[in-house]
Amino acid sequence: MDAIGQFVFYFFALVALASALLFVTRKGPVAAALWLVSTMFAIAGLYILLDAQFVGAVQVLVYAGAIIVVFLFVVMLLNLGEGDAAADVRRAVPRVVGGLVGVGILAEVLVLLRGVAPNGRPSELLLDPSAPARATGDVNVVAPVARALFTDYLVAFEVTSLLLLASVVGAVVLAKRRSAA
Repeated sequence: MDAIGQFVFYFFALVALASALLFVTRKGPVAAALWLVSTMFAIAGLYILLDAQFVGAVQVLVYAGAIIVVFLFVVMLLNLGEGDAAADVRRAVPRVVGGLVGVGILAEVLVLLRGVAPNGRPSELLLDPSAPARATGDVNVVAPVARALFTDYLVAFEVTSLLLLASVVGAVVLAKRRSAA
């Protein structure tokens, strides 16, 4: 891995660790869930840097998307988001982290627009967008995962979906019981 790749790897690792620490230390469940989303995105970035693009995409879609939405739905349904959540979000740390992430993304965009790789030669990706697919042999990584998921692990996949459904139904029942009292 070159110097820029190492920098990006350590940057994502630092963001993941800091977000995980902030997730654990937040008092409000909504603020904690938002820091968990930040952790999930940083981990997805690490997966992508390690050439596990499918796992990175699944990390974003399943964990940072679906699971967090269900979590926030249950938190809002049970009215657990009251109290210190607003104070957690209004602090200066998220603004500073957001600003640093924005500067990092802007720097990456400027490097790509310049069209020069770190070694001084024109970037292969700008000259030929299919270069990464040719370099990896254009391997289809989704088909083997889907085949295993829907054949060997179908029962575990369905049990997981039923557990998520049962947790949402349980939260609704608890919220109804609480509001009726």
